[in-house]
Amino acid sequence: MDGETSASGAISGSLSGSVLRLALARPDRLNALGTAALDELAHQIDRAASDDRVRAVTLTGEGRAFCSGADLGTVVDAGTVEAANRAVLALRRTGKPVVAAVNGAAVGVGCSLALACDLVIARRSAYFLLAFAALGLMPDGGATALVPAAVGRARAMRMAMLGERIPAGTAFEWGLISMVVDDDAFEATVESVAAQLADGPPLAHERTKHALNAAVLPGLTRALETERTGQGELLRSQDFSEGLAAFRDHRQPKFTGR
Repeated sequence: MDGETSASGAISGSLSGSVLRLALARPDRLNALGTAALDELAHQIDRAASDDRVRAVTLTGEGRAFCSGADLGTVVDAGTVEAANRAVLALRRTGKPVVAAVNGAAVGVGCSLALACDLVIARRSAYFLLAFAALGLMPDGGATALVPAAVGRARAMRMAMLGERIPAGTAFEWGLISMVVDDDAFEATVESVAAQLADGPPLAHERTKHALNAAVLPGLTRALETERTGQGELLRSQDFSEGLAAFRDHRQPKFTGR
């Protein structure tokens, strides 16, 4: 595990003491994730769950972004949505505490992955964005459950339908994330929190995590299925084709509802 990079080249992992540091490792693409990378992330999380050396996990992004969302340079289809679901469920299923270290933009499924972690620590310069509507899509990766559970329906609708960029400071005020930290203190804070978790009681952390998730997110699995069905339909729509073309052409899309 020490110093490993995934077969897809999109995920790197290193073990420091009892903290596993996973990093989305495509900084040239702002850590955009395709189907293979999402599956690799799920695999890494599941493997850590059964590794007695690991007591806590951090998930971050290399370079200036946490994750810019799905990789629109590859095929984005129902398989991509299913892979995102597997990654989110792996983050929720593991008994090891997982810290999202949001070092920059967390967009689309990147936002979903961050919020699926147990604690979210963000640089003050970072932001969160559900950018799906600009492509003619709906939120996925569990965002339709994760976001309203944190900030309520009204703010979730703002994020999902208007595609507002939410600065880290605002995200903290809303209750979307756990901590916002000045950029120069970010890495030290993440290391300190991860070390505290790793030194804590693993059985109590596991039970606490599962109890809180059961209480606050009892409908996550159902939401993932609803997203999978709805997104599958939208990915076949003319609106998505138009949204994708507009994104690539750097223009405003013209949606028709077909």
